[in-house]
Amino acid sequence: MVLADSESAVILRLRGPLDLKCQLDRIDEVPMQKAISRTFEALRLQVKSESCVLAVCNSPVLIWPNKSVFEEITPDAPFEDIFQFIQTDDQETSGKKSTKKKNRKGVSASIINLSLMMEATKPGPASAPILTRTVQKSHLLCATLPMDCAVWSNGSDTIKDGCERLMKALTRQLFEMEKVTLQCMKGTTLRVPEPLHFLLPEPNGLVTVVFPRGVPDKELEAQRRELHGQFELPDNRPFFRRANAYHFPNEPYKDGYLRNPHTVLTHPTLDNGKVYLVQGIYSYHHYMQDRMDDNGWGCAYRSLQTICSWFQQQGYVERGVPSHKEIQQALVEVGDKQVSFVGSRQWIGSIEVQAVLNHLLGVTSKIMFVSQGSELASKGRELANHFMTEGTPVMIGGGVLAHTILGVAWSETTGEIRYLILDPHYTGAEDLQVITEKGWCGWKGPDFWDQTAYYNLCLPQRPRVI
Repeated sequence: MVLADSESAVILRLRGPLDLKCQLDRIDEVPMQKAISRTFEALRLQVKSESCVLAVCNSPVLIWPNKSVFEEITPDAPFEDIFQFIQTDDQETSGKKSTKKKNRKGVSASIINLSLMMEATKPGPASAPILTRTVQKSHLLCATLPMDCAVWSNGSDTIKDGCERLMKALTRQLFEMEKVTLQCMKGTTLRVPEPLHFLLPEPNGLVTVVFPRGVPDKELEAQRRELHGQFELPDNRPFFRRANAYHFPNEPYKDGYLRNPHTVLTHPTLDNGKVYLVQGIYSYHHYMQDRMDDNGWGCAYRSLQTICSWFQQQGYVERGVPSHKEIQQALVEVGDKQVSFVGSRQWIGSIEVQAVLNHLLGVTSKIMFVSQGSELASKGRELANHFMTEGTPVMIGGGVLAHTILGVAWSETTGEIRYLILDPHYTGAEDLQVITEKGWCGWKGPDFWDQTAYYNLCLPQRPRVI
């Protein structure tokens, strides 16, 4: 399934469990596979039956897609009309429910979530129950399939059209799940198939892929390589690792860190200038987070944590963001520091950041030396090339301060430059408005740097892997 990445699109996301119950009279491989295929075919018939129901989350809207029954709404209405029935958090707090039609531009989420359900009872004549008892020896394979389909709808699509696409996507996903289940079976043990969504570069948009749950990424390289070929993607960076899965905008991150605060900023305007930015997703790490009082000494640690979060969230590494103590321990292990360094409040710089990235993540880095801050204004070409080719956050240390550079706006003709800075010295709450309006994440001119201090820049390099 491919979802066009359009600003005018509304994503329709259908989720719900389907029970896979397969009774096996024999546990030989071929009969087992045939029995499992028959069970998946029964599930495909089930979702095509009149008992299938789509419930729009947080609303009274119910849809029976296979018998064209729509409660609260008409099938020929635009899908955007469903927003007027969805109760927001504000409405829940006030106890009021909107009865007026809403413009989608006034609704924060561009996602319409639907739940997949099945009617448990069927209308029919009353009859006495019949009890039968059968004695036989058999094996029962059981699993809950986590169905998760996403399709896009533009403003002109009707509710009926959107539901038809959802049902087609649901049927396709069951075929994909059957394929993965049969490929990954070991004896009578089933690997539950898991659908994941990935946002790919244009023209691909959002695609859904089914992987076997519990199988680590390192064992799925052959499948990923096949997908790279199918979607004509480069083979030197990951697109289909689990960490690359698309994060829907209406779902908060569970760890509490802000992601990509720079995306709300307006780019500076330079004569014949271009903007070169970090590629992908990172977390903003700064002073006083994680119950760690590092105010006054931990800025380089926080910049390093932001860089590590980038490599984790792009799928290059699976390990979590290291703590201050883990960073210090790594420097002891590589012979850079004495054992007494662990647990201290000593600063680190760009060279130490390079060493930790290599030791903990296996990531190499280039170091750019600048003898005084005034020379940074002449480094536009090198920084622009880094963000075009590598796209990683850059740690810069000079004097007693460290910062993270997320991009540059640079004019090749005039040499004028601006730096997109993420400041680890912020000590407040995760308030995007405060962080951007007060300049903790913002564009800075060449005078931001100490003109007489020397600086070292750590430019992490992408591993060439998929």
